Amino acid sequence: MKLNKVHPDYQSSARWIPALPYHWPPVRMLVNALVKLIPPFKGDATTTVRWAAHGPSRSKIYQPASPASDAALLWIHGGGYLCFSANTDDATCRRIVDALGITVVSVDYRLAPQSAFPAALDDCVASWEWLQQHSVELGVDPQRVVVAGESAGGGLAATLAQRLLDEGGPQPVAQWLLAPMLDDRTATRADLTAEQHFVWNNRNNWGGWQRYLGQDPGLPEAPTHAVAARRESLAGLPETLLAIGDLDLFYEECVTYAERLQSDGVACELFVTEGGVHGMETLLPASSPGRLHWDSVFAFLGRKLDLNQGRSTPN
Repeated sequence: MKLNKVHPDYQSSARWIPALPYHWPPVRMLVNALVKLIPPFKGDATTTVRWAAHGPSRSKIYQPASPASDAALLWIHGGGYLCFSANTDDATCRRIVDALGITVVSVDYRLAPQSAFPAALDDCVASWEWLQQHSVELGVDPQRVVVAGESAGGGLAATLAQRLLDEGGPQPVAQWLLAPMLDDRTATRADLTAEQHFVWNNRNNWGGWQRYLGQDPGLPEAPTHAVAARRESLAGLPETLLAIGDLDLFYEECVTYAERLQSDGVACELFVTEGGVHGMETLLPASSPGRLHWDSVFAFLGRKLDLNQGRSTPN
């Protein structure tokens, strides 16, 4: 892919961020080891932080010292199902807390291939159930919770919403999917493999799906709730904000998913960043396209969570 197609605000970062082969064990081990060296956010005068354990996984809870609302958001980090942790997304979770004054619960799920499907999704369900069961303690209205995530976390948020719908019980009021990893069949497309996308390419995509599913991507059948785009009907899912860059590997599958939601009667807002590259909305939130993205996100969350007014958008 040619760099001149990338939005000018993103070109410098896109040039220097390699599409590492995260599916190779040595690279994955190195990346996860380096991530652990980054000092995690432990709270400050405006935001408190604590951890909650539930079974084999846990969640990181961010709460404003002066809440503006009793709404909450369940956040799921990215990493191709292979890498990173809740701590990796400290900046994103703090941005949401600072802007909206709500509680954010971030899932620290188990990673593939050591823990393949359904481990990560089970951990997301456990975090959802923990939030619901501890809503009084958290000062949260359990009926005003959005599920959200980026990349693989966006795929998990989408399948979490599907599983919660099928199992009944409390439902999220909305879902926000940021550059979500929705369809394993994308990994089988030779034309996209040849394109060499920035940050996350189709070779990585194949490796991530193969290790998460425990089978090659694109087979005729995939496990129920493993691949969001494989679901036959999307009717009954919560209102959705789906944000994607038009140069992202996942662009076509995201547009298709948004169209399917709409055709199945689910209100869905599709926000497309022209010249957008995977992950840049969170890496460069103060850029021109980054601010447009976050303004759209906060408007959507404010409306769905019935927030009378959010705080000013942080830089």
